Amino acid sequence: MVSVLKFLRWLFQKVGAAVLMVALALTAWALWIFLKDNVDFDLQHNEIVRALTGQRTEIREALGDVDRRQEQLLQEITAEKKRAEQAAGVVRKLKELESTWDKYVGNPEQQKANAEQMPKMNAMQADAETKVANLEAAYTRGTWERDGLELALGKLEERIVKAEAQRSKVVHYLERAWERSKWWVVGALALYFFGPTVAKLGLYYGMAPIVMRGRPVRLNPAAGVLPEVGANRVSLEVPLQTGNRLWIRERFLQSSDEGVTKKTRMLLDWGMPFTCLASGLTELIELRPAKDASEQRITLSNQANPHIELALITLGEGSTLVLRPSFLAGIVTESGRKVKIRRRWQIFRWQAWVTLQFRYFEFLGPARLIVAGSRGVRVERLAAAARRTNQDATIGFTPALDYKPVRAETFWGYYRSMNPLFDDLFSGEGFFLCQEISTEGEARNARKFWAGLWGGALKVFGL
Repeated sequence: MVSVLKFLRWLFQKVGAAVLMVALALTAWALWIFLKDNVDFDLQHNEIVRALTGQRTEIREALGDVDRRQEQLLQEITAEKKRAEQAAGVVRKLKELESTWDKYVGNPEQQKANAEQMPKMNAMQADAETKVANLEAAYTRGTWERDGLELALGKLEERIVKAEAQRSKVVHYLERAWERSKWWVVGALALYFFGPTVAKLGLYYGMAPIVMRGRPVRLNPAAGVLPEVGANRVSLEVPLQTGNRLWIRERFLQSSDEGVTKKTRMLLDWGMPFTCLASGLTELIELRPAKDASEQRITLSNQANPHIELALITLGEGSTLVLRPSFLAGIVTESGRKVKIRRRWQIFRWQAWVTLQFRYFEFLGPARLIVAGSRGVRVERLAAAARRTNQDATIGFTPALDYKPVRAETFWGYYRSMNPLFDDLFSGEGFFLCQEISTEGEARNARKFWAGLWGGALKVFGL
């Protein structure tokens, strides 16, 4: 019952949206026709009625001509039939007068004259019958012509009655707009109702299997020192030693010790301003212990969303992690040390062009990364078997893993937007990070129509 109600609600929304689109389109088109006409409506209306009346007169005159031709044809048919009957009667009498005695003894001259008259009468009968057949065919064609004219006259009468009764400018221009654009409207409605289904069928069964056959991405040939991932916390306490520096998004800062100095950091890395702006790494709060202060503690949590949990990832010397910057809440480094972020481009892979992911961000140690995920950050460690995850949930992975997109497991889940077209498949030695519950991040927004351009741009740049 719930599924039926959901379907009816979806159908009602689709039909309502379609009706609204058609109404707006016809209104706009009618307004455009009205502005282009630039004529007096009553004058134009009278001219239309006058033109239709003239057409009606012409059709009636044509009907009169057809009736006169038909009457004449009937008369000619009757006359030719009578002539054929007369010739047939003469032929019968001549046959009755045939006599062998008269032919040779009694009256040979009369028999000879009768014999000469017989072919003439037969020819006359055949000619009359041929003319009758031709005249009847012409009469049939005339009947068809008259039926066509009567049909046209009936339609024209309806148009005249409708035109004479039409006194509303709004209705008039809406009807004209419909007549000019009805096939475009039908095509647009067919595209609106069936286009997404056809497109998803093509993507799922056509394009996705081709993408899956591509080579996986491996950013590093061998696994190095793996990062250390701490436990998930709704509220995370980060210790800062003298010489440490924390850059954190403002909404994640809950409290801090008094011996901490603060200032604003406009961008995480001035070397990639677009990335920082797009992923929200702007107007960060920079915290560091005062010169004469001992270890200070900072408490972090998401002040706006209680479902977000934080995890601390420690990158040692020689340790790296590929991470989507949009999941980065903050980073702890040594004061005066620049954050090391290596941009890994994959422009020359056709797989990247299909999935619109050309760039990966590799964070290099030593550093501590504070990562935010819905219901927490899960670590999936791999040894031999490959493992897939929802693309919306992927946060990052160690660069020695083989990474490739694979088609969603079920078409129905993809069709209902419960799963993206591609899942992320990882294999090799290392681990990847994902959210406990996938949320509508940039990857899912990219699949929505109005957010498609923005989400696609974010994905192109690895965000």
